[in-house]
Amino acid sequence: MRKADLVSSISEKTGIAKVDVLVSLETFFKEVKSSLSEGENVYIRGFGSFIVKKRAKKIGRNIKKNIAIEIPEHFIPAFKPAKIFVEEVKTKVEVLPEDLSHKE
Repeated sequence: MRKADLVSSISEKTGIAKVDVLVSLETFFKEVKSSLSEGENVYIRGFGSFIVKKRAKKIGRNIKKNIAIEIPEHFIPAFKPAKIFVEEVKTKVEVLPEDLSHKE
């Protein structure tokens, strides 16, 4: 599902104009990004948490030049789903046999 599909689905289910749904969704995304940029996590009960994770510094390798480079510590955004969300997905999603073939 893409953002346009999400906007259409929400609009159909709520009767709110697509433009208004899109503005609300874009504002939500902007607020989440802004909060995470400031180091503040966003918690949505029953859905999950948008959090900032710290990555420690490490040594990487530039394969083309064959030299080691230091990657400084940095922060990345992450999403941690709520337990109820995880359980709902576990019970409703069916794994097809062909989906398992690439894991073996």
